[in-house]
Amino acid sequence: SVLAVTLMVANLVLLRRTSLAPDHVVEGLEPLLAERNIDAVQAFCRVPDNDSFLARIVARGLAKVSRSQFGLLELKPAVEEAGAREMAKLERANHGLAMLAAVGPMLGLLGTVIGMIGAFATISGATGLAKSQDLAKYMSIALVCTAEGLIIAIPCTFAYAIFKRRTERVAAEVGDTAERLLGVLGTGPVRAAAAPARPVAAARTGAA
Repeated sequence: SVLAVTLMVANLVLLRRTSLAPDHVVEGLEPLLAERNIDAVQAFCRVPDNDSFLARIVARGLAKVSRSQFGLLELKPAVEEAGAREMAKLERANHGLAMLAAVGPMLGLLGTVIGMIGAFATISGATGLAKSQDLAKYMSIALVCTAEGLIIAIPCTFAYAIFKRRTERVAAEVGDTAERLLGVLGTGPVRAAAAPARPVAAARTGAA
């Protein structure tokens, strides 16, 4: 239960638009991307104060583009791949809630089985008033363990569903922001990357 509350608080802190894409990061990236200064953008994203979901996506995407022979033609799949990796990290806390929701009833069932074993052992061994008291004690253990497992599982299941939808919504908003920021790189540089094909074709024609 303590771990479940901790994960819920972690989700509340992490799954915020201002945490995933702070305003100062967006405002800092806009002029650098408008100038198509890729090195400056990557340096900006590596600053510890600028570390965020958005900055990591932009930095990873541009790093892959810089290593690719296709240049900015690779930008969209590179950013999508970086976004998928960051999304997996972002969902870790919520996956923890899903695990607790699944494990809680199992632990309750374990306690129930232990209580029933004690109850049947009492029925076969004790007699008289002691038998009734021991039987009630073990039955109480069984029912309390079942209830405790459900008390943990039900809120965790509810919280998991809420945070899953919130993760998808906030990640989509950050994705739209990243697409808008990186959109300025998709015009001039792409045409420039395709330009060298004409001289090659002309050289082949001359050789023929």
